[in-house]
Amino acid sequence: MKGYNSDTIRNVALLGHGGCGKTTFIEAALLATGVVNRLGRVEDGNTVSDYDKMEIEKGYSIGTSIVPVEYNKVKINFIDTPGFFDFVGEVNSALRAVEAAIILVDASSGIQVGTEKAWNSCKQFNIPRIFLISKTDKENVDIDQVVSDLKAKFGTSVVTLEDKDALNEAIAETDEELLDKFFGGEEFTDEEFSNGLLNGIADGGIVPVLMSSALKAEGIKEMMDAIIRYVPKATYIEEYKGIDANDNETSRKCDPGAFTSLFVFKTIADPFLGKISLAKVISGKIAQGQEIYNARTERSEKLGAIFFLRGKTQGEAPNVSAGDIVAIAKLQYTQTGDTLCDKAHIIKYPAIQFPPPSLFLAVEPKAKGDEEKVGTGLNKLMEEDPSFVLERNYETRQTLLGGQGEIQLGIVTAKLKEKFGVDVRTIEQKIPYRETIKGSSDVQGKHKKQTGGAGQYGDVHIKFSPSQEEFEFSEALFGGSVPKNYVPAVEKGLRESMERGPLAGYKVVNVKAVLYDGSYHDVDSSEIAFKIAAALAFKKGIVEARPCLLEPIMHVEVFVPDEYMGDIMGDMNKRRGKILGMEPQMSGGQKLMAEAPQAELFDYAVMLRSMTQARGSFVMSFERYEEVPTHLSEKIIAKHKAEEEA
Repeated sequence: MKGYNSDTIRNVALLGHGGCGKTTFIEAALLATGVVNRLGRVEDGNTVSDYDKMEIEKGYSIGTSIVPVEYNKVKINFIDTPGFFDFVGEVNSALRAVEAAIILVDASSGIQVGTEKAWNSCKQFNIPRIFLISKTDKENVDIDQVVSDLKAKFGTSVVTLEDKDALNEAIAETDEELLDKFFGGEEFTDEEFSNGLLNGIADGGIVPVLMSSALKAEGIKEMMDAIIRYVPKATYIEEYKGIDANDNETSRKCDPGAFTSLFVFKTIADPFLGKISLAKVISGKIAQGQEIYNARTERSEKLGAIFFLRGKTQGEAPNVSAGDIVAIAKLQYTQTGDTLCDKAHIIKYPAIQFPPPSLFLAVEPKAKGDEEKVGTGLNKLMEEDPSFVLERNYETRQTLLGGQGEIQLGIVTAKLKEKFGVDVRTIEQKIPYRETIKGSSDVQGKHKKQTGGAGQYGDVHIKFSPSQEEFEFSEALFGGSVPKNYVPAVEKGLRESMERGPLAGYKVVNVKAVLYDGSYHDVDSSEIAFKIAAALAFKKGIVEARPCLLEPIMHVEVFVPDEYMGDIMGDMNKRRGKILGMEPQMSGGQKLMAEAPQAELFDYAVMLRSMTQARGSFVMSFERYEEVPTHLSEKIIAKHKAEEEA
C-alpha cells in the first residue's frame, strides 16, 4: 500500500450493536474496491477484520482491527470495533484515532442498546457521526420507521441527505448569519450549503443517515463517497490537546510540516513479531530507523519495522504522513496511551479513558506451581487490553481479574491458555471480614514452662475494650510488676495476635488493650515469654469481650434510565442494601446512591446488565465496616471451622 498525503486520508470507526453488520460492511467495501474477489462471511470465519483465531471461533469481534480501503484516490482507514459491551475499552481506544464514526443500525432490529452506547461514546469524545442503516435487503424492513425512530431518539440533528428542508434547517443552526437568512426565506448559496453541512457534521450538529445492503453491494460506494465528502480530513482533526515540556497546555493539529508526534492507541501481541503498537501520526512524518522519544517513560526508541495493517496482512510503509495510522513493531518502552515525539519538542497527549472494572473474578492456576506463569501471561495480555486489571489481594491471598463483564474475562482466560499455555479456574471470591469486640474483659495471660535448663516465665494482666482506633495499647503498671523492658514484647505479642481472630481467623480491629499488672521471674523471664503471655491473654480476652464479625460495606452509585428504577431499588433491598437517595442526570435517567455489603455485590454487574438490557452502569467504592447479622455470621464461623478441620 502506498503512502498518502495528509489531506487524502480519512479515519473512521465503525460502531454499533453486536451483529449490526460492521464487519460485513468492511467486506463489501473491500469487494467494491477490488481488494477481495468475494464477500467474506462472519459465519464462515473468513473476513478480513475478524482474523483472530478466537474471533473466528466465537463468531464476533473481540478486538479493534484496522482495514484501510483506497477509493477515488483517498485512503479510508476503517477501524472495526467490537459490538459487545464488555469491549468498550476497544471502542474508547479507536475513537482516539479517528475523525468520525459510522454508527451502523440493523434495519430489521432498529435502535438497540449498542446504538445508544455508540451515540453516547461519540458525544463523550466529541466525535462527528454518521448513521448507516444496514441490511436493508432483509424482508419486512421499514426504513422510514427506522429513520423516524432515530430522529425521535437522538433529536433533530439526525437528517437524511435527501431531505432538503431538514438539511437546510440543520445547516441554519450552524451559523447565526445562516439562521437569519433561513428565517428570512432566502436560499443558501452552494458554498454556504456545502460549508454549513461540513461544519455541522464536524461539530455534531448534523448527523446524516445513509442506507446500505452489504450482501447486495448497495449503498457501499455511496457511503465511501459520503466519508470522503463529509468526514473531516485527517489534517483538520479537532486539535489534540497535550502538555508540553514546559507544563503549558498546548494544541497540535495534524500537520505534515510540524515536528513529529504520535499517539499509540492500541497494542497487539503478535506471536511472530512480538509487540505491535498501532499509532496515529498527529504531526510531522515518521520513517524506519527514526529516533523517537516516549514522553511518559522519558526513554528514546528507535523505530524498527513500520508497516500498514489490513486485518492481519502487513504492507510496507517507507514513510508515513500526519493523519495516517501505522503499525510499529517491537517498541521496548511504549504502551497503549503513550505519546511519541521529537525529543526537542516534547508533548504528552492525554491517556485513553478506560471505564473502571465492574466485575471481579478470583482465579487460580489449575496446575500447582503455575502462579508465576499466570502473572506473566496476564501482564502481557494487559498490554493488549488495558481495560482489564489484575490485582493481588494480599489479605485474602487471591488473584483477582477485573473487567467489564463475563465475556471479556472469559476471553482473557481463554487467551491465557492459548497464548501462554496456562489454564486457570474461577474460584469463590473471599471477603476480607474483620473481627472486633462489643464488650470488655479483664484477663490474665501466663506462660510458664520449666525444662531441664533455663525456664520461661511471663505473666500479664490486660483489660480489653472497644476502641475507635484500629489498635490502642497502653500500660498502667505500678510497683515494677512487669519490668519496662518487657512492655514492648507484650505490645508486639498483641499486635501479632490481632492478625488472626478467634471466631473465623480474620484480622481483629478496634480494640483497646491496657497492661496494668503481671509478674516476672529474675532468671526465667524473657521477651519471648512475655510475648507468648500476651498472646494467651489476647485469645482469652477477645473471647470474653463479646466478639463479632464485621463485613465491608460498599458505596454504590447506579446510573439507569427512569423505567428501570423500581426494579433496581427492589433488587438493592434484596441485597441488604440501603437506599441513600436519587439524583436526575443531565444526560437523562437517574443516579441511585446506595450502600450494600460487598458479599451481596459480587454478581451485581451481571445482574444489572440483565435487569436493564445493558443500559445501566455503576461504580462502587469501599465505605466502612459493619457488624454481620447473627444468622450470617454463624454460617461464616461454621464454614471456617469446617475448613480448619478438613
